[in-house]
Amino acid sequence: MPMSFELSHLLLVSILYLLTLFGVAWITERGLLPRALLQHPAIYTLSLGVYASAWAFYGTVGLAYEYGYGFLSYYLGVCGAFLLAPVLLNPILRITRTYQLSSLADLFAFRFRSTLAGTLTTLCMLIGVLPLLALQIQAVADSVQILTQETGQNSVALGFCVLITLFAILFGARHISTREKHEGLVIAIAFESLVKLVAIGAVGLYALYGVFGGPAGLESWLAYNQEALQTLHSPLQEGPWRTLLLVFFAAAIVMPHMYHMAFTENLNPRAMATASWGLPLFLLLISLAVPPILWAGLYLGIPTNPEYFTLGLGVAAGADWLTLLAFIGGLSAASGLIIVVTLALSGMVLNHLVLPIYQPSAENNIYRWLLWTRRTLIAAIIMASYGFYRLLGAEQDLANLGIASFVATVQFLPGALSVLYWQQANRRGFIGGLVAGMLVWAITLLLPLVTEVTGLQILGQTLSFNADTWHLAAIASLAANIFAFTSISLFTQRSREEQSAAEACSVDNVSRPQRMQLIADSPQEFAQQLAKPLGNKTAQQEVEQALRDLQLPFDERRPYALRRLRDRLEANLSGLMGPSVAQEIISTFLPFKLAREGYITEDIHFIENRLEDYHSRLTGLAAELDALRRYHRQTLQDLPMGVCSLAKDNEVLMWNRAMQALTGISAESVVGSRLDNIEAPWNDLLGRFVSDQSAHLHKQKLVVNGHTQWLSLHKAAIDEPGNVVSSGLVLLIEDQTETQMLEDELMHSERLASIGRLAAGVAHEIGNPVTGIACLAQNLREESDQPEAREMADQVMEQTRRISRIVQSLVNFAHVGSRHNNSNEKVDLASCTSEAIHLLSLNRQGPEVIYVNLCNPEHVVAGDSQRLVQVLINLLGNARDASRDADTITVSTQQNEHQVLLHVEDQGSGIDKAIMDRLFEPFFTTKEPGTGTGLGLALVYSIIEEHYGQITIDSPADPILQRGTRFTITLPRYSVLSNGVTA
Repeated sequence: MPMSFELSHLLLVSILYLLTLFGVAWITERGLLPRALLQHPAIYTLSLGVYASAWAFYGTVGLAYEYGYGFLSYYLGVCGAFLLAPVLLNPILRITRTYQLSSLADLFAFRFRSTLAGTLTTLCMLIGVLPLLALQIQAVADSVQILTQETGQNSVALGFCVLITLFAILFGARHISTREKHEGLVIAIAFESLVKLVAIGAVGLYALYGVFGGPAGLESWLAYNQEALQTLHSPLQEGPWRTLLLVFFAAAIVMPHMYHMAFTENLNPRAMATASWGLPLFLLLISLAVPPILWAGLYLGIPTNPEYFTLGLGVAAGADWLTLLAFIGGLSAASGLIIVVTLALSGMVLNHLVLPIYQPSAENNIYRWLLWTRRTLIAAIIMASYGFYRLLGAEQDLANLGIASFVATVQFLPGALSVLYWQQANRRGFIGGLVAGMLVWAITLLLPLVTEVTGLQILGQTLSFNADTWHLAAIASLAANIFAFTSISLFTQRSREEQSAAEACSVDNVSRPQRMQLIADSPQEFAQQLAKPLGNKTAQQEVEQALRDLQLPFDERRPYALRRLRDRLEANLSGLMGPSVAQEIISTFLPFKLAREGYITEDIHFIENRLEDYHSRLTGLAAELDALRRYHRQTLQDLPMGVCSLAKDNEVLMWNRAMQALTGISAESVVGSRLDNIEAPWNDLLGRFVSDQSAHLHKQKLVVNGHTQWLSLHKAAIDEPGNVVSSGLVLLIEDQTETQMLEDELMHSERLASIGRLAAGVAHEIGNPVTGIACLAQNLREESDQPEAREMADQVMEQTRRISRIVQSLVNFAHVGSRHNNSNEKVDLASCTSEAIHLLSLNRQGPEVIYVNLCNPEHVVAGDSQRLVQVLINLLGNARDASRDADTITVSTQQNEHQVLLHVEDQGSGIDKAIMDRLFEPFFTTKEPGTGTGLGLALVYSIIEEHYGQITIDSPADPILQRGTRFTITLPRYSVLSNGVTA
């Protein structure tokens, strides 16, 4: 085999390629790529191509040589998992995003509420993937050795590890929290997937067309070399391909690099749907090149191991460009997997090995400490992989290393499936099953890798361990795992925390029975408590971040919102420090009250939210029940009566639309809060009613922002089956303000009618004596010769006429509304104003004001004089109520060709702009309760409208002093037409 490359050339190519990856990641981190590209499903799908490691690029040709078409299981297994994404991957993605579980160890620690489960998962995963990492290092070192024909693979491997460590630290550990995705890493891994596809595709096409001359040449060669086809077919009949299929199926979930890219670095959850067919298509394109490469290697008699036919093909054919492209493809495959695996493992080790033993002091910058600790762990893991590679001595086939690693990680498959579909599983069963499975794996697969042990004596029988029996070891380890897992779980009890976590992880979960009362009752108290383990600055940042995530204000005090904030803080800290440490911090420093001090019931809000999330996925009877629930809830929401549902601790569970309109308080701001925390005066009214023994309160008077409302309240207890004591209340609030105002108006009208009848009687009874007095006074004036007597007689006659006018005015006012037939009579506004002023002068209550009548007697209008007097009485009365002592109230008129303008202007306090548009609404009043019905201006508006007029308001009338109000009434002029009356 001719030597085509120098070591320095390959080193330069390697550095240039890795610098290209650096550049791709750097450009992405700088925000120079469009956001739409970063979140495009194709990028996510290509990033999942990290699954195709050096084993896929090199080792699958060796698998095809050894297992025939069984090599396809490497691709079909993971494709099957992604085709089942709706029931397998999507639920895990939901859990990881909701609770920020950045690794498989986080998932198990959260589900089983066990620090030991997370720690054991981390240790087993760390040991299990060392062969896979060593495989990548060995593939690169062997590639260099094949191309240079020089020894010194160890130095090459060490240099490769150093370069990969730098890249992983610079672009994989820029953020410590899973809240911030490594977009540069995702783009870089997607880029290296394209490089792998192009490289292996080019080698495959060269094998087909460059070596065989096309499909016809290949078919001709296969016809004369039937053993090549038989080599591919025969292992399918009795080989371990079924076991391979299971092992690679599990890899989609349990391998750390697949979990990290599929769930932790997912930038767009909807991209999973595209990946469910996109990744199988990507792997299909890669797999198509494997048989031609294998046959071309056999045709050319390449002297390398079949695993390296992809690389040796170009060397044997003398195609340096193809050799270089294949080398870059293998380097890309190896580097991408090492980077992602070490990133995932570093987070697992930090969260489940380091932090449970040592936590940084609150005085330190926790973010910086965590970041540098993780970077150190990345370097340590890569160096450990290099150490394992040196321990193996580069003597193992890639397939042996890959299979050993994949069989180790398949031990996590029972636990992963139980997270979604078996709530009975518990921590003891998981730990027991994992220990049993890993023990069998270590004895049967790991031990032969690192030692010369090839068998084990059991009861006088020797069990052999070799490359041909790995599938038996895989089945035995998995069987031991499942048996121990199920047996222990079935015969042991789950803790309450495990039950809660199991329900939260369950695919069909719609309940969470923890509506408990927190000791801390504000976000500020949250920050104060978390400052003890995290420090003031970190605690404040985490609380503010959680509030932003939930879009809650910093002064939030609703119990439901605070429970959501606590859960969000635990999730955020889980992404920062792992679920075990986060749970310990939250449960220690933000505890719930004990059951005897607080309450424990189902969280209705959580159930409602989950039902809404699952609404589109419900079918059959569940969908019908959900439709019935939504119908009844909508009925309550649209009920034209205020409905408020309360829990046992007076937490508001429902606040319908009528309640929002009645109180002016939105449901978003009150649902989840305590009854005594809502706005006054509603908290006092509802609180008194809840504590009252009566089930009904009728016509309760309530003053809100100066406006009087009359309410009737009703309540009923909500009883749950089996509970002796009620678990809550439902309140019904009925607005009877208009009814009460109508009753007051009817009473007022009845009083006016009574006054009218009284005035008529008084006029009749007083009329005769007054007439007699007037006659006597007239006789006295006529008969007396004394000037003094005659003057006194004139005064008596004047007072009797005054009495008559007062009585007649009262009678006329009491009979207002009964003279509509005279609505077109000639009305002198000056006289109407004088009469209104005269009547108001009879009432001595209120400020002592000065009335000024500047109306022109010649300005006459067409209308009903008594109804217009009522208009003036209402306007002048309101003007007096708004005035101070010695203020002047002026009434004046203006006239044009067709209209007369009547102005009523005061020097009072003016009218607020905010209520200007509501002045003429019935029952609207700004006066103190009991001093006005709110019907005066509404009546004025109605009378003016009947007279075909208009009324406008200017306030303030004096823009300089910002005081006074001017009412302007426009009425039609009175004129005599040729046919009779009025214009």
